[in-house]
Amino acid sequence: MFNKLYIMCASFLKRFRKKEEPVIEEQPSIWEDRIFWVSTLQKIALPVLGNLAKSSLRKKMPVDAKSADTKKFTYLEAFARVFNGISSWLELGPDSSEEGQMREKYLRLTIKAIMNAVNPHNNDYLFYVEPKQSLVELALFAQGLLRSKNQVWLNLPMDVQAKIIHELKNTRVIAPYENHWLLYTAMIEATLLEFTGECDKERLSYGIHKFRDEFYLGDAIYSDGTSFELNYYNSIFIHPMLNDILAVLRKYGISDGEFLDVQLMRSSRLSSQLERLISPEGTYPLVGKSMTYRCGVFHLLSQAALLKILPRNINPAQVRSALTKVLKRQFTGNQNFSADGWLLTGLNGYQTSLSENDINSGSIYMCCSVFLALGLKLDDAFWTEPACEWTTVKAWSAQNTQKDQSIDF
Repeated sequence: MFNKLYIMCASFLKRFRKKEEPVIEEQPSIWEDRIFWVSTLQKIALPVLGNLAKSSLRKKMPVDAKSADTKKFTYLEAFARVFNGISSWLELGPDSSEEGQMREKYLRLTIKAIMNAVNPHNNDYLFYVEPKQSLVELALFAQGLLRSKNQVWLNLPMDVQAKIIHELKNTRVIAPYENHWLLYTAMIEATLLEFTGECDKERLSYGIHKFRDEFYLGDAIYSDGTSFELNYYNSIFIHPMLNDILAVLRKYGISDGEFLDVQLMRSSRLSSQLERLISPEGTYPLVGKSMTYRCGVFHLLSQAALLKILPRNINPAQVRSALTKVLKRQFTGNQNFSADGWLLTGLNGYQTSLSENDINSGSIYMCCSVFLALGLKLDDAFWTEPACEWTTVKAWSAQNTQKDQSIDF
């Protein structure tokens, strides 16, 4: 199926080439990166969305978890994290191109999947509120809704919208931990503000104040609560959520939204750090927890490209090239998939020794957050500029490379 979709995309994109120009084999088309991104997205997302849309997710998806407490959230985690990652691509909407027609298919699948997930009478009802993991997943789901408001939220039936709002409000019974979990409550309240015009202002602002006033360490890095651990959580959760929450606050004229400008500059700085972590081979440092999220550790780098806040000295094409190398390193083959197409727990293969006790076979779909940049249109410079060497490629091949520079705001 995926080979067929790849061929369809390739056939469509060849129309952009002038017929009189020869195709140089050693210089691949600039469109091939996007083709690969889209085909990889589909390879990961289709088993989850397709089965949930058919009410067969619980029946078909394998459950792999170290803890019985996390096992019951497997299906919700898989869906929420897939949707969170592909939402900006869905927001482009359908069009007459092959990719646009694919988006139309995935929009239909997503809308049907949501309808099943919020229906208590469906075999795949997922949106029960049970402390505490459901707070995490409903926040990621809410973030996806914010990112795809026009194409997903506004196309949901009104009774489904009402059910979602009810479920989001139900999370108010869950007390978050005093760390990045505070942003989950804020994300849900920001979504309620956007879709209903009301919110719990204390739950919305408390986490923002903590990260703004207490948790910032410097040079774009926040601590995850009062203690600091070296990991990728600034990229996976903290910065992307702060950016999306503060954008809503700014939109509605709430004073805390004034922090957005500083926060975006900090995200820009973190994106430059992340770009420098990608080796010439497409590998990256294996530090901290949640390494089974794979390329999801570059959530913020992809979001920075989408929001156009990359530093001026970073060509968007070098970020595309670096992330493409990472994606190819992990997903060119089938080492990360079961025979039925489900993601396996690990980094580059089935490696359960890398997972923490709270990781299950749904958690690992956080890798989809790397696809945020697919929300950029095909004519954006991120996709149209030729492949470009990224920082480590230049540095390790004896080219002149700019030194790294910290920030103090």
